[in-house]
Amino acid sequence: MQIQWYPGHMHKASKQIRETLPHVDVIIEVLDARIPSSSTNPMLSTLRGDKPCIKVLNKSDLADPVQTERWQHYLEQEQGVKSLAISCQQPTTLKQIPELCRRLFPAKAKSLKGIHAMIVGIPNVGKSTLINILANRIIAKTGNEPAITKAQQRINLGDGITLSDTPGVLWPNIENRNSGYRLAATGAIKETAMQNDDVAHFAAEYLLAAYPDNLKNRYRLEPLPETEQELLEQIGRKRGCLRGGGQIDMEKASKLLLTELRAGHLGRITLETPEMMEREYAETARIQAEKAAKRAARKQKRRPRES
Repeated sequence: MQIQWYPGHMHKASKQIRETLPHVDVIIEVLDARIPSSSTNPMLSTLRGDKPCIKVLNKSDLADPVQTERWQHYLEQEQGVKSLAISCQQPTTLKQIPELCRRLFPAKAKSLKGIHAMIVGIPNVGKSTLINILANRIIAKTGNEPAITKAQQRINLGDGITLSDTPGVLWPNIENRNSGYRLAATGAIKETAMQNDDVAHFAAEYLLAAYPDNLKNRYRLEPLPETEQELLEQIGRKRGCLRGGGQIDMEKASKLLLTELRAGHLGRITLETPEMMEREYAETARIQAEKAAKRAARKQKRRPRES
């Protein structure tokens, strides 16, 4: 499933980020701790150069703590990157963000100019809630629906830090098929951009392999089904997702699984590991190279022959 969901305001936001970047001291990129790689915007890595970046793994209360620690170690291998695991449900953890900014720029924090940070993140990653808690007042609109913030704004957090907020930005074309599924499974993409049953089958296959005990405990399944289709059917039967004649309503069963996954009712789950993503990066790069070679070959064929 290749997802292309790029509302007009996102194109404008990407342009604003490019224009603002040269004037900021540090970038705060908010990630979903359940999908640290899939929720990273590759455009930012290209643009930031050697500018310091704090990668904030939000919703860490929903993610597998062992995997979160592994992801932090992996992310900090990149030059200039620091990471923090936080949760907007635990506001005290957010204090780590301004503290780290001041540690990175101790002189600027005490100067009149102060530290200028820019906060970025994909839709529905909790960026607006985070900003409101940091500012100790309602500044950014919040909601479970992606793409709430529509315009850039500057916020004075006090203690020498000014924050530039940007709308949540996805990239025009998500090349990695599995990342598209993970973004959909965690609710970063509007439901109109994908099919619930398609995403639920992807999530069910992963959960059966990586978190079988979570499924057993939540849905009281013994023995555990062998396939994702059987899992969704059993969930639908146990939860009353039925049509006339006792037929299982797969759309309802799919939506139920995704809703409970997103809410954390299945337990603390991470949908990708560093090793998994390294393999997927390599595969995506291979596919892109093949496409580029085919385009070059077609272009060569269209060239008029020299007389």
